[in-house]
Formats: sequence, structure tokens, C-alpha cells
Amino acid sequence: MSYQVLARKWRPRNFSTLVGQEHVVRALTHALSEQRLHHAYLFTGTRGVGKTTIARILAKSLNCETGITATPCGKCSACQEIDAGRFVDLLEVDAATNTRVDEMRQLLENAIYAPTRGRFKVYVIDEVHMLSTSAFNAMLKTLEEPPEHVKFILATTDPQKIPVTVLSRCLQFNLKQMPAPAISGHLANILQAEDIPFDQGALALIARSAGGSMRDSLSLLDQAIAHGAGRVDESQVRVMLGSVDQDHLFSILEALHEGNASALLQVASTLAVRSLSFASALQELAALLTRIQVAQCVPEAVDDEDPDRERITLLARMLSPEFVQLAYQIVNLGRAELGLAPDEHAGFLMTLLRLHAFRPRGVPEMLDTVRATPRPTAVSAAPVPKAPVAAVTPPAAAAERAAPAAKSFAEDAGDDWNATVARLALSGLAKELALNCELRALEEGRCLLRLPSTKGHLQIKPSPERLQQALSEYFGRPLVLKIELGDPSSETPAEQAGRQRQARQADAEAAIEQDMFVQEAISSLDASIVKSSIKPID
Repeated sequence: MSYQVLARKWRPRNFSTLVGQEHVVRALTHALSEQRLHHAYLFTGTRGVGKTTIARILAKSLNCETGITATPCGKCSACQEIDAGRFVDLLEVDAATNTRVDEMRQLLENAIYAPTRGRFKVYVIDEVHMLSTSAFNAMLKTLEEPPEHVKFILATTDPQKIPVTVLSRCLQFNLKQMPAPAISGHLANILQAEDIPFDQGALALIARSAGGSMRDSLSLLDQAIAHGAGRVDESQVRVMLGSVDQDHLFSILEALHEGNASALLQVASTLAVRSLSFASALQELAALLTRIQVAQCVPEAVDDEDPDRERITLLARMLSPEFVQLAYQIVNLGRAELGLAPDEHAGFLMTLLRLHAFRPRGVPEMLDTVRATPRPTAVSAAPVPKAPVAAVTPPAAAAERAAPAAKSFAEDAGDDWNATVARLALSGLAKELALNCELRALEEGRCLLRLPSTKGHLQIKPSPERLQQALSEYFGRPLVLKIELGDPSSETPAEQAGRQRQARQADAEAAIEQDMFVQEAISSLDASIVKSSIKPID
């Protein structure tokens, strides 16, 4: 006997064995049990999700010799002939090859005749959106008021191309893409029944590569069995699919944590030598970053049976949640830009180097960078907070109990604070907040500002958060911003700007008053100076 492919051998024969379409099964089961039968059904969805399968099961439910039922027996002649594809009253039509109006008219002319063997004559029209406009028009009347013994089951992957006049005459069911866990579980059941050894990781790879299609997954499974000589092995499946080994992805993230750019180049070279898809590598890396973020935010959500659980948990502790989010965005952008790169290897390499450039840096490296770059204020070594969050403290005596070293530092750096504010990328209320603050302390990972009590309204959100972000970007390291209310001991940037503005105004008025032409006009014409009209020239 010739070999039968798994997609045909394991096609579901009844609703109970159908996987992943519970919402459709529930509706059809209730309709069949209560004998509330519509004359036309439309199943939509991507390839391989069960449209034709459900149509055949529905045909068996309508024509089973035990009666109209949601659980066809599968043993009577009608059920067996439908499963074998030779039931005379089940007419399966491929609309892609029968698009013309003449073919549709010929098909519908026979609808008036009673079924030969079954209870109903069932027309299954696959890819119905391929019919011509004339063909659709020819079937409208019959589709709306067919003979009592006729049922139409339409299937399509593109319902947008079906005229609304046809859609309005059908019960429409949208079949969902299969989730990867459902696919891998179904494949495991098939392999156990076939007595074929397998690795669970290999089934997960096949399920992800199937893109939600059960038929595609079964075709890939057939290929994997042949590729592995009767065994579904994870390493062999990776080679077959061109997938990237998870060890390479973990190596990338570990190298980022260590700041080892050479290791990143080595991973890129290894993938190039093995001719693996760089787009798939970035896709897998984004999926791994997602799992790490889930482990950081909801640790209990990590599956205890996940073989990578320990490494994911370790990376979740090593990498900050903020960097994981940034890395996820960089990886997805890098994948989208592969087509714009000189070649895929260069695009992949630049994505890794971009991750390296934006990686979280340790305190020693940050201090070396700060010392090598002129900054308006000095910094002292202190632990870098893992998750900087802006905080505003109310007026309190604690503000007066600031450390003497920090206070003297603030006094020494007061003039530099004005220059720092001028360079910050701020606007609106956030800039106004910075201009009205006095720098009290600037340490590694911490910035303390004092805001006059009369200006407390400037703390309205999100101004403190924006100021904190701008300071962190300017100094090249995360900072926790604290703002206390009180009388500044030195001149704030806003006060300095106001004083300088008044001085320039006074100088401008004095220059006008001392001008010989103005003095002559005043004396000869009895003129006067309108000081509000005088504006200094910057």
C-alpha cells in the first residue's frame, strides 16, 4: 500500500478531534443538535486552518444514516463514502478553476433534483472569492432560496473579495490561526500514535514555522521525519528549517552584558558560515527578549518545564527591564531594515553593534567616560540605581539636613547648573522647572534640586520625569531626580536670566537717554521717552 501523508491520514473525521476552532464547533454543534439548519455557510480563514475539513464533517452530520447529528457515526455508508471522497451527493467545486458563469449555471441546474443517496445535496465551493462577478450574480437567487434538500458551504481565504450580496445570504464563521502550543500538542499526539521518537523542542520549532497552519505543520513534520531518518530530532529540524540555535541567541545577550563586541562578531560569523537566515535570527532574538521581559515582569508566568528556564531567569536578573525593551525595539527595526542593508550579514552585524552601543554600562566604564568628557559638574562614585524613578519630596526639615559635602558641592557647581540647563533638550513646563531650580547635589546616580515654594506648581507631571530623562541623557548615565521645596541659597537660572534681562534693559534705556539725537528731540520738540517701547538688542 502506498504511503499516505500525515496531513491526509490525520485529517479530523468529527468535531471532537478538530483542534483550535472551538468557537466554530460550538456554534455548529448547537445548530445541529437543535435542528436549526441554515441553507448557506461561509468559512473564512488562512490556509490550513480547517475550512474544508469542517465542511466535510458538516456534510457527514447532515447525511449520516443515524440522522442529523453533531456526532456522525463514521461507520455508515454515507460517512465512509464522504471520508473517501466518493459520496455522490457531496459536490466539491474548486472555484479557482471554475470561475466562469457558464460553469456555475451548469452546476446550479442540477440543484433542483433530489439527492441520490443522502438526505441533502451539499455543494462545497472552495476559494469562492475566485468566481467572476457574473458567476456570483448567477448563484445569488439559488443561494438565497435554494431547494430544501440543498446546502451550500463556501470557503475562502479572502472574504474581502466576496460581494456583500453573497455575504448577507450566508452564516459566516471566521476560523482562527492555530496557536503554536495547540499545534505542537497535536503533533506530539500524532507521533506517539505513529510510534516515532521525537524531541519536544523540535515540535515547538515546527509549530512556530507553520505560521498558524495545521496543514503546514503536518507537511513540515513529514519532512522532518524523512530528514531525521525516522526520528524528529531538534538539531536536525533546526538544520532543515534553517533556524538559529538558541545557544547563539543566549551568547549574544551574554556578550552584551559583558560588553564583549568580539563575541558578537563571532556569532555573526558562525551564522554566516552555516548559511542561516539572519532575518530568522533576529526574529528568534526578539522572541527570546519577549520571554526575558515576561520573566522580569511576571516571574511566575515562566513555564517550569521550559528547558531554557534557568538561562532565561539568569538573563532576566542580569539585564535591566529598560534595556530589554530597547533591545527588542532595536532588533525589530534591524529586521525591518535588512532589505536596505548592503547585504543581510552587514545588516545583522550592524544590529548587533547597535545593541552593543546602547548596552547598559557598568560604573567603572561610565566614570572613565565622564572623566574623559568635559562636564559642567563633577561626579562622585556611587551605585547606579537599577530602575530610576523621579520623586518629589515635600517641604521638610530633611532638606536642611543635607550632607555638608553635598551642599558645598552644590555651591561650587551653582554657576555650572545654569550652563547645564541651557544645554538640556527641554521645552515647555519641564524647561521652566529646570530654570527655577537650584542645584543642591549631583552625585553618581542622584541629582537633588531645590525649588522655591512659590514655584511648587511647576512640579505638575510629567515635568519632573522629563527633566530626569534629559539629565540622564546629558550625563550619559541613569539619575534619580529628587526635588525639595525651600528657599534657594544661590541664584537660580531663571533669577540670573531675569537679572541679566533687567540689566540689559537698563543699559538700553540709558543708551537711549544719552543719545545726542534723542536729547535734541526732547529739548527742541518737548518730546518724552516711552520706556516700554525700548527693547535691548541681544
